[in-house]
Amino acid sequence: MPGSPHIVRDVMTRDVATVGRDAAFKDVVRTLQDREVSAVPVVDGRGRVLGVVSEADLLPKEEFRDSDPDRYTQLRRLSDLRKAGSLTAGELMTSPAMTVTADATLAQAARTMARARVKRLPVVAVDGRVEGIVSRADLLKVFLRDDEEIAEEVRREVMAYLFPPPASAARIAVDDGVVTVSGRIRDTSLVPVAARLIRAVEGVVDVTFELDGWDGSTA
Repeated sequence: MPGSPHIVRDVMTRDVATVGRDAAFKDVVRTLQDREVSAVPVVDGRGRVLGVVSEADLLPKEEFRDSDPDRYTQLRRLSDLRKAGSLTAGELMTSPAMTVTADATLAQAARTMARARVKRLPVVAVDGRVEGIVSRADLLKVFLRDDEEIAEEVRREVMAYLFPPPASAARIAVDDGVVTVSGRIRDTSLVPVAARLIRAVEGVVDVTFELDGWDGSTA
């Protein structure tokens, strides 16, 4: 209670483009273009993730190609200047890479992305080998869940637990991810708890209550 949330394995991309530590600059660029991705994990000979190279790591070479930065810029952009002179993926990569496991919840992956300020995470096994990659767009796929599927989970995992019949007779309707709870429930003091649990159901955008004889005072 509530039911198991959707996990990274459900939405991740399994066919992952990777490069080795010694991959040349142009090979990294070519991999990004050929696979139409904006970043690639850098792996060792056993497929373990060492770091990630993104387009942002590659751009300094173009930015500083024909410039002579002043002392202030050199101090402020030291990392970018170093990458501008890098020749291999191992020199370019951001390391250690922020990663996630396949059995992590989507919420856990989202929090990791937000804290690290990255757009994607390599998905790794216990031994560090890459199993997939998950992006911000992948995490948003949960909001494409069918309304009736969401409604059934709310009925089964939340309402039946908090407000079992016959004392309660609540109805659940979902429209574009917005859950509406109507009818009669036994204990309106549990409405805030119900709201929190319903919002935790994957794919729920919001929840409203239209209950018989309830003025909203406990929401």
